[in-house]
Amino acid sequence: MTPTPPQDGDFPWWLVLAAALAAWFGYQVVSDDLYAQVLSTLSRGIAITVFVTLVGFATASAAGLLLAMASLSRFLVLRQIARFYIEIVRGIPIIVLLLYVAFVLAPALVAGWNWTAANLGLDPIRTRDFSLLWRAILALSIGYSAFIAEVFRAGLQSVDRGQIEAAEALGLSAWRRFRHIVFPQAFRTILPPLGNDFVAMVKDSSLVSVLGVADITQLGKVTAAGNFRYFETYNVVALIYLVMTVTLSLGLRRLERRLRGRHPG
Repeated sequence: MTPTPPQDGDFPWWLVLAAALAAWFGYQVVSDDLYAQVLSTLSRGIAITVFVTLVGFATASAAGLLLAMASLSRFLVLRQIARFYIEIVRGIPIIVLLLYVAFVLAPALVAGWNWTAANLGLDPIRTRDFSLLWRAILALSIGYSAFIAEVFRAGLQSVDRGQIEAAEALGLSAWRRFRHIVFPQAFRTILPPLGNDFVAMVKDSSLVSVLGVADITQLGKVTAAGNFRYFETYNVVALIYLVMTVTLSLGLRRLERRLRGRHPG
């Protein structure tokens, strides 16, 4: 028997259970001094996690859009370069990419800058001036840009070719066709997978802890190593990420419904 897929009208019992779990953890934080202390310590990492996610995702989205447009270009060289980048980067695990960017690409970029600076009479910089925080953001941007490029490509290709040809017949420039015809329609197709990638980056931002960046996960590791209360500490770490991801998922789902209601079919 084939299971019935969940419908939009189903009562969200899962959300009730998640809220009950969050309420239980909230009670522990209020009633238990250890939980309260751990939460106070980890809350300092929330800003870093949010900053890494927002900057990384914005950069990855911009790069992904450019890659998608290059992969759909009429020029063979651009298509092949974009495809090469997308396939290579998608095949590398994010944590490996983080380590590669931090300890291979970043020093190479600094060396390249110093060589250029020496020829232009500019001041050189040291490798340690390239902070681990920005190395982590660069790595996440590179990694996610390849996945987001495929999301944009699929969305752009979903637009009816006849509408683009009609816009060309009206004399609209390529930029105006993209801005007024292609992208608004593609956005409805792009939004769900793009939202999923954003939520995934919130979770994958925890990998920056391997570089010692003081995000939620890194502070959790340091706190647990200091108080040896791993159960309580990682409960709070999990709760923080759960609240962030569930809230984002619900917000994105609501936005999707509003867009479907505004543009039926």
